[in-house]
Amino acid sequence: MNIIVCIKQVPNTTDVKIDPVTNTLIRDGVESVINPFDAYAVEEGVRLKERFGGKVTVITMGPPQAENALREAISLGCDEAILVSDRKFAGSDTWATSYTIATAIKKIGTFDIIICGKQASDGDTAQVGPGISTHLDIPQVTYVKKIEDIKDNKAKVERMMEEGYDVVETPLPCLFTVVKEINSPRLPSLRGMMKAKSAKIIKWTADDIEANPKSIGLDGSPTRVVKIFTPLPRKGGEILRGDTADIAREIVELLKDVVI
Repeated sequence: MNIIVCIKQVPNTTDVKIDPVTNTLIRDGVESVINPFDAYAVEEGVRLKERFGGKVTVITMGPPQAENALREAISLGCDEAILVSDRKFAGSDTWATSYTIATAIKKIGTFDIIICGKQASDGDTAQVGPGISTHLDIPQVTYVKKIEDIKDNKAKVERMMEEGYDVVETPLPCLFTVVKEINSPRLPSLRGMMKAKSAKIIKWTADDIEANPKSIGLDGSPTRVVKIFTPLPRKGGEILRGDTADIAREIVELLKDVVI
């Protein structure tokens, strides 16, 4: 089984700062780590390899320093790592990013399952995974909390819902985005760390993956950040007290004044 895990390197902080000129994240001086949700994707990819055999390839699009995240993934059990990096990718939104990663996956060749974290901590859009499946024209199942079985070229999974979960069966190849309930990520072993240290990271540019110049970077991004600001705090507010039925009627009247 050929398993591909997509990861992203993100700032290791909740105090994210934005450059007011470029409207992009300020990464200088900030430690970077594997996106927390992607850690669950890496673990699940390795577990599938342990259950069904095969190979796990980890891939990321990012600056040269994203190689550190790939080496960490290798230390956790991934077999091969690919860094897709080029200044031409700068300014990519989620659509251009998913196109770039999907194009790189096409270069990889045959695969059975692609696993992504459900979202990135620095963007919280949850769009790149589904975007990859759209560009590759393969089925996707989001918010996967358990992969029950894979056989007869089909996968049976549990998809988390607001109340309970759905059991979904999908043909292969397919893409999953996973939630933190799916597993508990392992720590790297000494052997894994030694392997990661000496591992050769495959590096591809836009030309290497034969990406369409009009589909990457700012030119390939239908959306862009125009302005970022902190909303002003809300003022006032009114607390209603008394009988529940009376409060309900008062709320209705207040809503009428706003809506009508």
